[in-house]
Formats: sequence, structure tokens, C-alpha cells
Amino acid sequence: MEIIGYLGLIGSVALLIWMALRGVDIMFAAILSALVVIITNVMPLADSLLTGFAAGPLGAFTFAGKFFFLFAAGAIFGRAMGDSGAAASIAMALVRKLGADKALIITTLACAALTYGGVVVFVVIFAVYPLGLQLLREADIPKRLFCAALALGAGTFTLTALPGTPSIHNAISASALGTSLTAAPGLSLLAAAVMIGLGIWYLEYQRVQAKAAGEGFVPGPRDVLQEAADDNLPTWGAAVLPLFVVIGLIISPRLVPSSGGQLGELMAFAGSQPIMWPSISLGIGTILCLGLFRNIRETAFTTLGNGTNDSLMPMLNSAAIIGYGGVVVQTAGFQQFGDIVMNSGLPPLLSLFGSISIISAITGSASGGLQIFMQTMAQDYIAMGLDPEVVHRVATVAAGGFDSLPHCGAVITMLTITQLTHKEAYRDTAVITVVIPVIATLTIMVAATLGVR
Repeated sequence: MEIIGYLGLIGSVALLIWMALRGVDIMFAAILSALVVIITNVMPLADSLLTGFAAGPLGAFTFAGKFFFLFAAGAIFGRAMGDSGAAASIAMALVRKLGADKALIITTLACAALTYGGVVVFVVIFAVYPLGLQLLREADIPKRLFCAALALGAGTFTLTALPGTPSIHNAISASALGTSLTAAPGLSLLAAAVMIGLGIWYLEYQRVQAKAAGEGFVPGPRDVLQEAADDNLPTWGAAVLPLFVVIGLIISPRLVPSSGGQLGELMAFAGSQPIMWPSISLGIGTILCLGLFRNIRETAFTTLGNGTNDSLMPMLNSAAIIGYGGVVVQTAGFQQFGDIVMNSGLPPLLSLFGSISIISAITGSASGGLQIFMQTMAQDYIAMGLDPEVVHRVATVAAGGFDSLPHCGAVITMLTITQLTHKEAYRDTAVITVVIPVIATLTIMVAATLGVR
């Protein structure tokens, strides 16, 4: 029976990937894969589904409840930036500065600015894609590379590396370890530099290769191409102000010295709330957008309501994958996996890297992998003598590597929006979201060993 249980675990992951590659809804795929684990490991059906999958410590709705306000605040802010034209204004300013032939770099920078400001990845993809089409047509760049640029700007260094990023991944680690969103800033900046440097080099290399091979832009059947116009967009200065305010508020606990009085109390509160403080910061950014941009002030409730709806599918997709992981961690096979890695004799950082990478690969989710790792293994590594800030940063960056296998919900969503298949675009995306983050993780592991914090 033990062998059947192991085969069930492996088979469930294979099934999850297979369904993802065929476009099956990720929530259904997660539930079906969890059932495979339950049946092959002879687990109690009701308890495994209601507690393990749905409402346990690693349950889908436990996760959704804990992070609902952060998802919603990010999506609402993203709507406000998108509907007001502020996001397009930022991108158009970059076009004027860099030129349309730098479309991939522009896409990366625009996505990075939005996600570092707290906008949910899925919202960024929707917001940037229409403008990206115009840039691709002007520069005659293949859409597969636009996917990779989207992934670099919205799904790598701004989610796991940059100090203070309000991403779910950073918040999960901070909440579990009692660290701040700016934990290990030296390692954060180093990891981000590696991802940005290698990512931009790869994109530009592939762009030159594609041009030499005669490969250019081909629109999808549902793509709507219009002449880009920015006459009615907010000014660039007004557009970036909400982003600066949100980022400044989020990192303020690290920058403002501790002191008495109301400011000191506010900073103490901010530093102790890795989930609510970025949510509040994003809410303030949204209020600023409503004050600055009259076009969304006139339809404020529509914008706010649509933003809240934007958060639901990303949150539920992530929650479903975490629910699947919540079932997996209850199996004897997972418990034995934990014992094996803890007693492997490997250096603690290398063992940590292997643990979080495997869990993220199984779940196809960096946030899911982090949630499981932080709940089941993180304290064991701290007990081995690792600095909590190092555990925070290395685990967070590592989770953003093997999570991006074909069954990753963000990858599936991006390919769906851009009307491309895994065969057409996944290779470039995998280099950006798997290979390069792994290199970045190994780099900061070496730096942490040398004492960099």
C-alpha cells in the first residue's frame, strides 16, 4: 500500500500538469488531483476534503480568508491605475524615452513598476497586453517574447526579490517568520539584479535571433489593434505618483526611525502587519487615484467593484492549488520526504532550496509552496541556526523557480490572454521564470554563506 501511495502522489502531480497543458480549469484540476492522492493513500474522504483541502491550516479557504484583503486591495488599485489610463501613461512615457524597438524592455519595466506597486500579476497582464500589442506591431517582435517579457516584469524579481514588495509571496514569509517585507535587503537586491540582468540579456538576444530568422509579429484571432494615442492619458508625473506613494508607505517601517508618539505607534503597527499594512497602503493609493483622475472618479463604484471581482479568480486559483497541497502534506509520503531532507546531511541552505523547490513544483504555485513550507519546515531550518531573514529571502526567491512548470496557474492565464500555446511560448517563459530564478537563488545562497544580509 505504501508503494501505491507514492505512485498516487507522483501520479497526481503528473495529472495536474497534464490537465494544465490541456487547458483544464485549474480549480477542477486541483480537486481531482487531490482525490487521486486521497484514494491511493487510503485517506478519510470527508476529513481530507473538508479539513485538508478546504478549511485546515493549509486549506484553500484558510488561505483565501487570510490574504483576501491583500488580493482585493491589489486588484482594486490595478483597476484604478488601468481604467484611469495611468498605467498606459507610464508605458507611453517609456516608449517616448526608449523607442518602440525596446518594446520588451518597456514591457518589463512597466510590469515591474505595477507589480512592485502592489498590482496583482493577473491584473497587470490584462492591463499591459493591449499596449503591448501596439509595441509589438511597431517593432515586429514575436508574441512569444512578449510573454517572456511579461513574465520577467510581473512574475520574477518584483514578486520574490525586491525589498518591500507587497506580493503575496513576500507577505506569506513575513507573516510566518515574524520578519518584515524588506527582510535581508542585500540578498534581495542581489537576487533582483541577477534576474533583471540575465532576463533582459535573454530577451534581447532572442529578439535579435528572431529578427535574423525573419520571425515577426503575428496577431492572434481575438487581438484588436488600434492606433496608439495618449492625448487623453494622465500626465506621466501624475500617473507615477500613486505608485510612489504605495511603495513609500510599504517600505516606511524600514526607513522611518523608531520613535515615540503617534508616528512611532503607526510605524510599530505597520511593521507588525505584513498583510494588512500593504493592503492599507494600496487602499491609500486607490484613494489617491480617485482624487487625481477625474475619469474614474465619475465611475468610482464601478471601478472599485470591477477591481474586487478581478481579485477573485487569481485568489481562488491560488487557494485551490494550496488546498491540493494541504492534502499532500497529510500523506505519509510527504512526512517521509520532510524527514529525508532534514536528515540528508546537506548544508542547511542547500537543503532548504531543495525542499521549497520540490514543494513549489508539486503545487505549481510559489505562494502555495511557500505556504506549505512555512507551515511545515521553516522553523526546523531556523532551529539549525539559519537567520530568519535569510530563510525568508532564500525561500521566497527559491519558491519563484520551479513553481512555473506547465501547470502553474499564472502561466496558463498568461498564455490564455495572449492566445498562445505552451508549444509556442513556454520555452522562453520557462527560461525567464524557472532557469534564471534558480540561478538567482543559488547566487544569494553563496552570498548568504559569506555573510551578506
